[in-house]
Amino acid sequence: MRVHSSIDGRRGRILGLVGERPHWRIADLAAELGVSAVTVRRDVETLAGAGLLDRSHGRVARLPAAGPGRASGAGVLLGMVVPSAGYYFAEVIRGARAAAEACGARLVLGISDYSPAGDVEQVGALVAAGAQGLLLTPNWTDGRPGPAEEAWLLGLGLPVVLVERGAGPGSALAALDRVCSDHAHGAAAAVRHLAGLGHRRIALLASPGTPTAGPIGTGYRTALRALGLDEPDPVTGDGLAGAVGRGEVTAALVHTDADAIVLLRKLRAQGVRVPEELALIAYDDEIAALADVPLTAVAPPKRTIGTAALELLRLRIPAPGIGRRQREVPYRHLELLPELRIRASCGGLAVAETM
Repeated sequence: MRVHSSIDGRRGRILGLVGERPHWRIADLAAELGVSAVTVRRDVETLAGAGLLDRSHGRVARLPAAGPGRASGAGVLLGMVVPSAGYYFAEVIRGARAAAEACGARLVLGISDYSPAGDVEQVGALVAAGAQGLLLTPNWTDGRPGPAEEAWLLGLGLPVVLVERGAGPGSALAALDRVCSDHAHGAAAAVRHLAGLGHRRIALLASPGTPTAGPIGTGYRTALRALGLDEPDPVTGDGLAGAVGRGEVTAALVHTDADAIVLLRKLRAQGVRVPEELALIAYDDEIAALADVPLTAVAPPKRTIGTAALELLRLRIPAPGIGRRQREVPYRHLELLPELRIRASCGGLAVAETM
């Protein structure tokens, strides 16, 4: 899920600057950041498109606070910390923001830049600003919280909903509310689709070390076993063309979209035709439709993840006339199912191959 560069850090700083001062000119932001006005303008367009700030006539402004008096959230300040404002998380943010506006709450965003230290810094700033609850996508070093992370998060004394992260059984954080995509289900759906087209040698290419890679691998292998298929020998992007040529692989699931698009171009340069010789499915569906051969993709319900997380957080924050009943709502682990979006990269005909 991680597509990281200094761009994410710069966009996070832009949001911070706009939070400190309500109005900026593009030229002033560029001077403050030490980059060109063209670079800042592109970043601002991305952030405005994600619904994170207002932009008009060369000026940038913070979003207006939600109007008073709507539903039970009027006047509530909620914080959200995510690794990036772009790629996967832009839609998650939009969903959370829409839900906050619907209940009259104000949502303030922090960008951790894929850094555990950034989690602590951004959460600290939100708590200091008076946040009454947090949506948090933490950057746990090995994908799971250690004792220090558990103690820090529980010590905040605020309602917290984990977003696209989960703490396993036995963790002190396992009892927190959380909203996640069921990535294992998404990967399994991709495998079943490929098998339904007749493929029997399906490879997985997923960068290790990301929070999404583990569940994708679990779903992929579980589906292979359920279908009675053997897992091919591990293959890299550089070796995939050779494996196709030797008949060892006829289809592949690739995480992420960006990696799948790079792989598609590499395969074409090596003479491998997609989908005629190799069927491809990407995972994330951020840019999969824009590939030379539009890629079938697993699409996690990103916007709904943000909406559901914000609504769950509101249940933990007392409001006049509700208070105790909200606190008595059972804690929840919500897993939402990704959707498989069919495009050209798998072809429409079953592969002529026997079991």
